Amino acid sequence: MSRKLDRSFYTRPNVVHIARELLGKVLVTEIGGERTAGTISETEAYAGSIDRASHAFGGRRTQRNEPMYGIGGTAYVYLCYGIHHLFNVVTNVAGFPHAVLIRAVHPIEGIDTIADRRSPAPCTTGGPGTLSQALGIRTIHSGLDLCGDTIWIEDRGHLVPKRSVLIGPRIGVEYAGDDALLPYRFRIAP
Repeated sequence: MSRKLDRSFYTRPNVVHIARELLGKVLVTEIGGERTAGTISETEAYAGSIDRASHAFGGRRTQRNEPMYGIGGTAYVYLCYGIHHLFNVVTNVAGFPHAVLIRAVHPIEGIDTIADRRSPAPCTTGGPGTLSQALGIRTIHSGLDLCGDTIWIEDRGHLVPKRSVLIGPRIGVEYAGDDALLPYRFRIAP
């Protein structure tokens, strides 16, 4: 049985727990008349103003990160290295800029569309930039309501057992000092 996650899932205060609970959920897009979906297999939590790895560390507020300050269940999509669109799920209540970076999905719907979007590159979705490209997510979707009908997350009843979850530090945030070592990255073991 499939159920779209509602606002109450996203507005809870513990971004680390939400990042873990997103494993096994299904990220769905309905973009350009094409439906695609993938099971979330890797996430990273970012704890807002107290997290030196977060775009909102110290209360930093810019045009780019403004969606992070919205209500939980908002999309935050930013451009990395000028080429990769990275999709984040905003959590907590408005004003608390928590977010979960979706780092990887396993494609389950719209495989041909995913392959076309990734062509001529391999049909992979094992990184945050490639999954956004495969699912059609771009920076124009930043600020979008994830309780709507363009991008959303479903619970299809797949529970990921504790023994199947790998937990470790986030990737590419060495600049964050000790915060770079926090166990905020969650992956489903291969």
